[in-house]
Amino acid sequence: MNSKIFKAYDIRGIYPEELNEEDAYNIGAAFALFIKKTSNKENPQVVVGRDNRKSSDSLFEELKRGIIEQGVDVINIGLSTTPTLYFAAAKYGCDGGINVTSSHNPKQYNGFKMVKEKALPLSETNGLKEIKEMALSDDFVKAEKEGRVIEKNINDEYILSNSIPDKFDLKVVIDTANSVAGVLVPYMFKNVNIVHIFSELDGDFPNHEPDPLKKENIEFLQNKVIEEKADLGIAFDGDGDRVCFVDEKGEVIPADLILALLSSIVLKDFSGSKVLYDIRSSNIIRETVEAMGGQAIPSRIGHSFIKETMRDKDIFFGAEYSGHYYLKYEGNYFEAPYFAVFSIMKEMQKTGNKLSQLIEPFRKYYHSGEMNFKAEKKEEVMERVKEKYKEGKASYIDGLRVDFNDWWFSLRASNTEPVLRLVVEAKNEELMKEKVEEIKDLIIF
Repeated sequence: MNSKIFKAYDIRGIYPEELNEEDAYNIGAAFALFIKKTSNKENPQVVVGRDNRKSSDSLFEELKRGIIEQGVDVINIGLSTTPTLYFAAAKYGCDGGINVTSSHNPKQYNGFKMVKEKALPLSETNGLKEIKEMALSDDFVKAEKEGRVIEKNINDEYILSNSIPDKFDLKVVIDTANSVAGVLVPYMFKNVNIVHIFSELDGDFPNHEPDPLKKENIEFLQNKVIEEKADLGIAFDGDGDRVCFVDEKGEVIPADLILALLSSIVLKDFSGSKVLYDIRSSNIIRETVEAMGGQAIPSRIGHSFIKETMRDKDIFFGAEYSGHYYLKYEGNYFEAPYFAVFSIMKEMQKTGNKLSQLIEPFRKYYHSGEMNFKAEKKEEVMERVKEKYKEGKASYIDGLRVDFNDWWFSLRASNTEPVLRLVVEAKNEELMKEKVEEIKDLIIF
């Protein structure tokens, strides 16, 4: 087994060179042993789903075999988006869960996203390292009693949990990139006039990669929105846990502005609630939340850190700059893309405003977006940047963020590559561009 398939938050690799069926069996067995150790139940159960990649079925079969041979029951929910898997793990009171998926990665990849009880994410800080060590040992003895396989269809319950409105007088274009996200669309949007592009399930993703953050992948949706004179465009990633919004003009709306809009909507009914945002996001979020009587909480990037923060601080909802939207649901915390989608559509319907009009009040700052720079000596660069801007207000939630009166920046190091990731926001475009170049000169020297 290639140890490099174990990442900070999940397991991922190229199939079959880096990740194959034998690996899936060992990972399943290791996961089952971990669950037996942590659940303290006589008959622990885990829920398992999968996306529609070409390799997902065979990996699922071996993963399942590894789990049940260690005496743990498998609840098989079949084709599943990752939010559906999380929902099922929480809804059924499972001791853990795994979705066979490589999310937004190209077709040659596959992997596993794992959770513990209450859909709590597994990462290298709370169990994934232990699972890795057991899987790499390849030393498993079958349990005396094999676990059962229980077939369940969770989709109906998941759809009901999203409280779909009766009727929308909106035209919406939806791009699911031939991914498993397309399974839910006809049911979720049954009361909406939709144009569903690339709806057929095809694990080769023949039209474009299932990553809506890449410009070349979102262009199809942008053009279709304009062609159809639609009110809104929505793109999901390969496992349905990220969603990207395009307005009626075909313009992509950054996730932090969507969160600011959501905050202005939701806090009308939930005044005083806490809203989470990651440190790459615009200051407009904090300003909007506080103006609505809420509390804005900054967070480290990554779904495991975010969900932990939401649980520890009892945060109602939040978002990542990458397009993940999180919600507290019946005491559990996980991605809720349809919460974001329907909240915005309801506001459009209620006000009669276009999405561009709803977003306009939040376009107060100039944001660079996240930029990546190669840097072999990451620590040295970070120290140089820290010294240069020592007069600002520094925070270290995730890398370095320094705030000034009229601008701020975030600089953080990749865990796996010689790369530094930079974000700059300022009150005017000229200052933003100036500071990007200024910091870039400190990184590339």
